[in-house]
Amino acid sequence: KREENVKSDIFHAYMALLRQTRPSVGVNLDPDCMDQEEGPVCMLQTQVPAIVKAVHNQMKEKSIKTRQDCFTLLKELVIVLPGALTNHIPALIAGIQYSLGDKNSSSNMKIDTLAFVHCLLTSHPPEVFHSHMSVLVPPVITAVGDGFYKITAEALLVLQQLVKVIRPLDTPSNFDFTPFTGELYHCTLIRLKAADIDQEVKERAISCMGQIICNLGDYLQGELHTCLPIFLDRLRNEITRLTTVKALTKVAGSPLRIDLRPILGEAVPILGSFLRKNQRALKLSTLTLLDTLVRNYSSALNTELLNKVIIELAPLLCEADLHIAQLTLTLLTSIAQLHPAALSRVSDAILPEILVLVKSPLLQGAALNSMLEFFQALVKAGLPGLGYRDLLAMLVIPVTQGAGSGGSMPVLHKQAFHSLAKCVAALTVTWQQEALNVVEQFLRDVQNPRTDAHHIFALLIIGEIGRHIDLSSITSLKQVILNSFSPPSEEVKSAASYTLGSVAVGNLPQYLPFVLQEIEAQPKRQYLLLHSLKEIITCQSSTPGGVQLLQPFVPAIWQQLFRHCECGEEGTRNVVAECLGKLTLIDPASLLPRLQESLVSDSALMRTTVVTAVKFTISDQPQAIDPLLRQSIGEFLRTLQDPDLNVRRVALVAFNSAAHNKPSLVRDLLDSVLPQLYSETEVRKELIREVEMGPFKHTVDDGLDIRKAAFECMYTLLDSCLDRLNIFEFLNHVENGLKDHYDIKMLTYLMVARLAQLCPTAVLQRLERLVEPLRNTCTMKVKANSVKQEYEKQDELKRSAMRAVAALLTIPDADKNPHLSEFVSQIKTTPELQLIFDSIQKDSTGPSQDSNLMDLS
Repeated sequence: KREENVKSDIFHAYMALLRQTRPSVGVNLDPDCMDQEEGPVCMLQTQVPAIVKAVHNQMKEKSIKTRQDCFTLLKELVIVLPGALTNHIPALIAGIQYSLGDKNSSSNMKIDTLAFVHCLLTSHPPEVFHSHMSVLVPPVITAVGDGFYKITAEALLVLQQLVKVIRPLDTPSNFDFTPFTGELYHCTLIRLKAADIDQEVKERAISCMGQIICNLGDYLQGELHTCLPIFLDRLRNEITRLTTVKALTKVAGSPLRIDLRPILGEAVPILGSFLRKNQRALKLSTLTLLDTLVRNYSSALNTELLNKVIIELAPLLCEADLHIAQLTLTLLTSIAQLHPAALSRVSDAILPEILVLVKSPLLQGAALNSMLEFFQALVKAGLPGLGYRDLLAMLVIPVTQGAGSGGSMPVLHKQAFHSLAKCVAALTVTWQQEALNVVEQFLRDVQNPRTDAHHIFALLIIGEIGRHIDLSSITSLKQVILNSFSPPSEEVKSAASYTLGSVAVGNLPQYLPFVLQEIEAQPKRQYLLLHSLKEIITCQSSTPGGVQLLQPFVPAIWQQLFRHCECGEEGTRNVVAECLGKLTLIDPASLLPRLQESLVSDSALMRTTVVTAVKFTISDQPQAIDPLLRQSIGEFLRTLQDPDLNVRRVALVAFNSAAHNKPSLVRDLLDSVLPQLYSETEVRKELIREVEMGPFKHTVDDGLDIRKAAFECMYTLLDSCLDRLNIFEFLNHVENGLKDHYDIKMLTYLMVARLAQLCPTAVLQRLERLVEPLRNTCTMKVKANSVKQEYEKQDELKRSAMRAVAALLTIPDADKNPHLSEFVSQIKTTPELQLIFDSIQKDSTGPSQDSNLMDLS
């Protein structure tokens, strides 16, 4: 009942509250913490009915400003709480109708209403709208016919969403959508045909028509001959071609199997020509569309048509753009499966490119997987000259050729051996009857290799084949692999340990006990054998089936690992810890308590291994172990008070991992953890010692690593638990860090820059104390007889300190602070500082704003 400006202020205040609620929900950060402590979200859920009731009355107001505020508010609400309005749709429909159909609505009013409807449709389940369709569709159709292009564009977006709602293809629905089909189609067709309309309307009409045919095409059979040729025209037009390719991809992938034969003959050559264009998005979308066409319309395609595309593919298979290479390989795989005859000339241009790509050090992940699928499809296609043996020879030659020329190592990257070996294994798995002969052949290479490279390659191939095929029938295998643990080359050793682990995956009962027994019997090779064990655990725990197979061996592995927890070698202890952590994830209920019991061990080494193992159980994905970890993480973090320096350092690393990957585990413990964390940031005199090196004395600070770990934790907490920190206390420790060692200064400069973004008002109050140490760094002189590294270090420090200063200057009113402004004028009058400062300011105005984010990987 208030005056409209006052109302508007109230709306805006509430929206500001909603926006504040959004970041703390942290849906992407941590799916587990929702149920526990998200106060604001729970409060919001209980308020939804009251909000709707209040807004419901306001939506019928004459005042356009008030109605616009209503819709903006509801839109914010839906963004923070998707699905919040599920039970309140009836209350909103009348208001939507009023603002869309009302003669005294301004254009902006209509656009805001449509934008809200779009937001509503995308964030709620389709069935809640079905009963209101007869009321919702007509005003949207009217808006599509509106004279003002902005309204049309917004309405087409809503219409496209409405099509998905009236007939969702992914969930069964009983809603009768037939009365709307004709209207939706015709109003879009008018916009699709028009040649002289706004660019955005053109594009949205194409997308909308694509959606209509994809979801309702079986009821529009008689209309396809009218609208499909329009798509062909739009494909030929440079401005609309990308949108059209995306729309056709929807149609081609539709489960309704729309008949596209009338346009395929003309469309495929056009699509082939797109693969030559220098427009990355167009290439990516075209490859996806072509693959969908080959998969769903193979009977309508012929070799001649496909050749128009295949001749364009060779240049796309390069490492410069692995995503395009991956989609190209996927397309080739589909052709090899459904139209093998079209690939009869694949050896001319395409295979040579593939064999170059397979040697690329960048090939991994999805691109490598699509390469493996391609080789499997190609060998099954049985084309002349491309049988199993032919392809095998092609893959092995790059390594054996280089080996024959007397060079010790062919110029191949380490990754290339892994990729080639995986390809050989992919071929062999499809041709199982050959597998054992091939492995025997490579075993001979392992026993008398010509070069290290040859040796490594043969080992990797045996390992990759052994993953998929049980090789236990080859009796000499174990001994031959073990013999490869002794050559001088480290790379051969690590390949052998990888191979032993991989072969074991193919037959656990046969090989796993053998690996455990060797770990016991061969103390010198322990590290390599533990790596084999890690390979087995990592591979098996990635699938539910693998976990089941591994389950019976867990007690034996655990027992063996526990014997090596107190090994003096840190490298070995780390592998043991990683294995323990990964095993714990398999059976958390019984294994986590056993880790916990070992926290009271008298051996400091044992305690470090156990705490490091816990670090490996924390990941950024939801895991079965999370509720158990939540109960026991406090116990593990008590080691922050451990008398042993190293145990405290690993405890900080584990805490950092938790704060970064699963903040909900530690948020409630911060009250007890923070004092310990802060105390570790202080320099301890008793840990600094002097070492005599010949005539020189050199000071060594044993506490540096643990201080570094503590400051890294502080940095992480800024991003994940800012709301739980007392910023002024936090700043005290940052100030001390600014005067510490080089490594720690670098960290605290990053923190100052981050704090200036996150809590500018607090930083503003402390500027004087932050500026002083920064000034000291920038004005420090390097001793005249210092080495080059000293100069470089000092230069890097100055650069980082200046970045912090530049960040402080972005705080509103910071330039009015006398200390800061005096320092800035000092920088500007010192030529060397002025140079650095200018280059930093240039960088920070560029596109990437996150230069002060620490790399936490």
